Amino acid sequence: MQADKPKYTSIGGQALIEGVMMRGKDDIAIAVRKPDGEIEIKMDKVGKLEKMKIAKIPFVRGIVSLVSSMITGVSALTYSAEFYIEEEAADDKDELERRLQNIFGDRADDVIMGFSIVTAFLFALILFGVLPTFVVGLFRRFVQEPMMLSAIEGIMKIAFFIIYVASISKMKDIQRVFQYHGAEHKTIHCFESGQPVTVENARKFTTLHPRCGTSFIFFVLIISIILFSFISWNSILVRIGIKLLLLPLVAGISYEVLKLAGRSNNGIVKAISKPGLMMQNLTTAEPDDSQLEVAIAAFNAVLATMGDEAKPQ
Repeated sequence: MQADKPKYTSIGGQALIEGVMMRGKDDIAIAVRKPDGEIEIKMDKVGKLEKMKIAKIPFVRGIVSLVSSMITGVSALTYSAEFYIEEEAADDKDELERRLQNIFGDRADDVIMGFSIVTAFLFALILFGVLPTFVVGLFRRFVQEPMMLSAIEGIMKIAFFIIYVASISKMKDIQRVFQYHGAEHKTIHCFESGQPVTVENARKFTTLHPRCGTSFIFFVLIISIILFSFISWNSILVRIGIKLLLLPLVAGISYEVLKLAGRSNNGIVKAISKPGLMMQNLTTAEPDDSQLEVAIAAFNAVLATMGDEAKPQ
């Protein structure tokens, strides 16, 4: 049974294509179930960005962590997908890589990763930033109160997020990713409970975890609603510009709230975390035992590098 007073570990993770990434203070472990059924484990180091002194400063470390997580996440996702690229697609990729190699040399992989990150950021900005702001701009002729406009915009962002996740969840590959997301959470819950991290023990825990990136997105949405409700604006472009300028602040505050939610059992903190946990019902699913095995393999690999730092606090 789950312990009455769950403990805390800094180890976090991310679901991949037929795999899970777990990251500790200094090291990252990626475990992928290959097509032949074997679990491949790759070890890597945490990016230099998170080792900088600026990454230790409260409210600043949030944006540093966000950028670093995007870079690491895209890299890990790309690595896991390589095991499942069809031969024809692999041939096309080889040709593309050869062309990029000729142009950029050894920096070709960095260029591809950078393009992927920029594309993902622009997509998120348009879908959850520009589009809701544009729609709310149409309401300005009827509603002048900034707080009301911000609330309408926030509701739209949440609605767009739910619709987007619900839509992609119908895809078979995404369903598998969501199951691995659940396996990641169950594994961390099991460790934080103080029980041995086994498939049998991990199976009993919930797929919802307060330190999840889904909860982070929810905190960003809510904090942006509150912050922007006090800022008036006269044009859509001005509104978008203000959002971009204040994004580091919003991310920084959201990160600190997320860290607090992961450490605290306080009733108020639990209440604040509840909506984010509810949203995780969209982004996690019950894993099977083979998926739990992959998550546990990644967790144990990074755990072995941490020594006493790995012990739940």
